[in-house]
Amino acid sequence: MKKILLAFTIFGGVVTSVQASDILTNPVSYEVAADWVKSKTQTWAGSIEGKTYWYKLDKSAKLWWSTDGNKWAEVESQSWTDKEGKWLKINEGKLVWSADGTKWSEVPEWKWEGSDGKWYKFDKKWTLWTNK
Repeated sequence: MKKILLAFTIFGGVVTSVQASDILTNPVSYEVAADWVKSKTQTWAGSIEGKTYWYKLDKSAKLWWSTDGNKWAEVESQSWTDKEGKWLKINEGKLVWSADGTKWSEVPEWKWEGSDGKWYKFDKKWTLWTNK
């Protein structure tokens, strides 16, 4: 029994030291990959003054909104807000945003977080994708 205990102690110590040295000499890095899927409804959530609106683009990339998902109206300003309150719109074939509505810049990777906490993005054909 003592021999088994001694072997286990030695073997356990060797494994521990090998693992520790591997960690020090070969650090592991992880890359988080987003699983983007094409939106089935092609709609996304936004909110204005605490009220939820649903948005979608038509074939001409014009913005429409609805409070119930059934009756749609064209958005006069052609803009919506993300979860942080930034304004977004399509301008000259690009997705742009602004914190104050005056200075606009292109949205990185054309993605934003909706008021519902989901992430959305457009591709170059204005197809909407969402992250699960």
